[in-house]
Amino acid sequence: MSEHVPQVRDEAGSSRYEVWLDGILVGSARYVRRGRRTFFVHTEIEPAHEGAGLGATLVAGALDAERTAGTLVVPLCQFVRTYIDRHPEYVDVVDGELLAQIDAT
Repeated sequence: MSEHVPQVRDEAGSSRYEVWLDGILVGSARYVRRGRRTFFVHTEIEPAHEGAGLGATLVAGALDAERTAGTLVVPLCQFVRTYIDRHPEYVDVVDGELLAQIDAT
């Protein structure tokens, strides 16, 4: 029996994190980098793979990579923002001050 382990990769040339399953690209989280901040702008999972937890795997992998890089995250994408709200262990990665300014506008 083969084990289906998703892999998350940062494709910096395409400005997105990708999640792969069994050699197939099944989703991505697009971002814009400005200085020491990464703005997540859109996340999507292929419809055939929705509901399998791959979005959560993708976002967790991306946030872990950003934390390791010492980068602050600004979750403009609702999916990423909701994930962080549900997983407070990632709140330290968020630029809360900038996010509050954005929310105030």
